Amino acid sequence: MSDQDRPQIYLVTPPEFDLSSFPARLEKVLQGADIACLRLSLATHDEDRLTRAADAIREVAHRADVALVIDTHVVLAKRLGLDGVHLLDGSRTVRHARKELGPDAIVGAYCSQSNHDGMSAGEAGADYVSFGPVSGSLGDGELADHELFYWWSQMIEVPVVAEGGVTLDQVKTLSSVTDFFAIGEEIWSTNDPLATLNSFVAAMG
Repeated sequence: MSDQDRPQIYLVTPPEFDLSSFPARLEKVLQGADIACLRLSLATHDEDRLTRAADAIREVAHRADVALVIDTHVVLAKRLGLDGVHLLDGSRTVRHARKELGPDAIVGAYCSQSNHDGMSAGEAGADYVSFGPVSGSLGDGELADHELFYWWSQMIEVPVVAEGGVTLDQVKTLSSVTDFFAIGEEIWSTNDPLATLNSFVAAMG
């Protein structure tokens, strides 16, 4: 697979991280790998915590010329000058986010395993849709399978992201039918995130 055909890496932060140490870990990964986009995905709704986290990693992301989006919080994306938002409710709030953030912002939508919801998100103005999880027992146990990504890649022009329980086997299986792999805890839970990420990239062929 040529570099041009190879999926890109969409990096996701851990659900919790230490503001004093994580930016340095993040910088090492961003400087050592080709990252298309970074998503702030904290398991908190505390506005102060989210703001401080965004401030801490925004400079790191922008030094590496990597766009930074945030889960769900359209208001914070706008207030903090982030590059966009990743919505977790499928197509339901895509139109609202696009209206609030403007035509140049990144608006993405997680659509579980629903190609119908994905198409609705694209029609509402989403720049990409993501399907998942692709393996494991996350969520309700339902998986986004190869057939869904194959159908999407053949029928729909909106870029697609594979996420949730990404493994080396899944990377090998899905590389020909997805545009991005969302990689997060898959690398942050290891001793050397950059080396782990590079093993995913190598598995793309």
